Amino acid sequence: MKKSSDIPVAMICLLPSIIIFGLFNIFPVLYSGYLGLNRWDGLKRTIEFIGIQNYRDIIKSIEFWNSMKVTFYYMVGITFFGIAAGLIIALLLNRKFPGQTIFRTIYFTPVITSTIAAAIVWKYLFDPGSGYINTFLRFFRVPGPGWLTSPTWAMPVIITMGVWKRLGFNMVIYLAGLQSISPEYYEVAQVDGAGSIVRFFRITLPLISPITGMLVIMSVIDSFLVFDQIFVMTNGGPLHSTDVIGLLLYRNAFRYFKLGYSSAIGMIIFMVIFIITFLQRRFLSSGEKALW
Repeated sequence: MKKSSDIPVAMICLLPSIIIFGLFNIFPVLYSGYLGLNRWDGLKRTIEFIGIQNYRDIIKSIEFWNSMKVTFYYMVGITFFGIAAGLIIALLLNRKFPGQTIFRTIYFTPVITSTIAAAIVWKYLFDPGSGYINTFLRFFRVPGPGWLTSPTWAMPVIITMGVWKRLGFNMVIYLAGLQSISPEYYEVAQVDGAGSIVRFFRITLPLISPITGMLVIMSVIDSFLVFDQIFVMTNGGPLHSTDVIGLLLYRNAFRYFKLGYSSAIGMIIFMVIFIITFLQRRFLSSGEKALW
């Protein structure tokens, strides 16, 4: 049993971390919520309180709803394809073969690569004129589209890069989950005559469902925070087809100097992420109870 005198000592030891966490995490959220109720350009000393007018303007804005639609499009694409690709690669690498470590390193390298640097490389790859992708297609006499200048192709290219960037992380998490499954489950199922497909859907998939849920939540959060790769590759174009909510916030804050308006957008992003995460956690919790 711990002595009561140990509690103040523990609090003193944790105090620096609590102060740093509150200063750089809690305070910005609270201050953003405060700014969302005001009109301020970031330059004037006085801040004009306008209540929920910023939120009314956002709800009436066509740009906002387009950004939400584009963000959800990106979220669905990167979540589905990213998790599916990560699981497939993890299944392929979850066995012993020559060069296993090399392949794992290759797939994980994009995770630790700078997003800005990767976005610049991808922009050159998909350049309509001198890009390597269209140059390769022209070799086979196939006319390549204007990848990043076409409203049809721009977002699929962005999603492909996002999947490539997160593939190694999803793979490593799935590998850890696959290696934690006891081989006895598969041995018993094999004795009962279950094939590899049945074993995957009846044993592997249910046992790694908590990991899948965690990756879905992380992917959703990252989708609403995406900014740098789209800013470098398309800057929201063409025709606002890649104008995600993060770009809308950035544009209003640092181009139009509407800090109150952009803070309100930030609070809406926070609430959307909170609601989606809460619903996913409730769904996953009910699923685990039904499983057991």
